[in-house]
Amino acid sequence: MPGSTPTRAMTDKLQFPLTLYPDPILRKVAQSVETFDSGLRAIVAAMLERMYASNGVGLAAPQVGLGQRILVLNPTGEPADELALVNVRIVDRAGELTTMDEGCLSFPDIFAAVQRPERCTVKAFDPAGKPMEREFDGFASRIVQHEYDHLEGVLLVDRMSPADKLRHKSALQELVLRHRARVKSAAGGTRR
Repeated sequence: MPGSTPTRAMTDKLQFPLTLYPDPILRKVAQSVETFDSGLRAIVAAMLERMYASNGVGLAAPQVGLGQRILVLNPTGEPADELALVNVRIVDRAGELTTMDEGCLSFPDIFAAVQRPERCTVKAFDPAGKPMEREFDGFASRIVQHEYDHLEGVLLVDRMSPADKLRHKSALQELVLRHRARVKSAAGGTRR
């Protein structure tokens, strides 16, 4: 069930596949995490593993099929810079608007110019339930804002200029066709 914490024996290691556009969960506003426990920490660890395996710098729970307000990031790739934000809220955005090409693990091989404020301040909890308030700037701020968009059901395609949408039209259509094929295949496998 979307938004619920997977329950497994602690000896089992969680593994998540990426959820690709246009899966409907990517359009849903993620729900708050209610329980801060070993299950949540296992989800965070599995999300970080998926992020690294996919050569990403950030990942939001909807991108692995979970409708929960969890995002992970590591702007440098150094283990000490790993960060998980649970029930995150952006409380301020400030600074000059900057434009950079952004990619997204839910949109493989698609990059688009996206304009965002240079800084953001968030309130969140760590996976143990400890509250935090933190300001991010530069690349880390961009990652947080991008992943936060996922928690709000906002996608890279929504931030694209008309020119980028046109440039990526065939790649976006291919993702839609693949999704339809997966849905059709899954539905066919459950019919009697």
